[in-house]
Amino acid sequence: MNGHEISGIWNIRKMIPEDLDEVLTIEASASPTPWSKNMFIEEIQNPTSGCFVMKTEIGSKQPVISFICFRNIAGESELINIAVHPHYRRLGAGRKLMEFYIEFSSRRGSRAFYLEVNSSNRSAIRLYQSFSYQSFGVRKKFYQEKFDALLMLKKV
Repeated sequence: MNGHEISGIWNIRKMIPEDLDEVLTIEASASPTPWSKNMFIEEIQNPTSGCFVMKTEIGSKQPVISFICFRNIAGESELINIAVHPHYRRLGAGRKLMEFYIEFSSRRGSRAFYLEVNSSNRSAIRLYQSFSYQSFGVRKKFYQEKFDALLMLKKV
């Protein structure tokens, strides 16, 4: 932590291609198998997807500090990617994005929320459990053919 707080001016808005340099930097810091620029572009263009960035005001700049991508189809939603810049972790950005995501998707009729998470990512699992996600399965050696993926579900 370097003293930045998420309590001041922050906003969540749709991801646009101009955000991708910052998004890719965050993604590279957060994932051992990061998405490519083309993967993000495909999600931005997918009509069932929602990709959003969170920005905060620091001086005259408004850097992207986190992002989220999900899909909503037929009353179900799947969280497919979420990450927070390393300097802003443990300051509430992930929680704010999850609150936004659940509210946004619920308003569009989603009643079941799915995700998968690396079973070794304890902080993410705790975050998801705090939103009433429960595990319902495991994909063995899913990440890098080494780590299990924990399948989680929240019903509303």
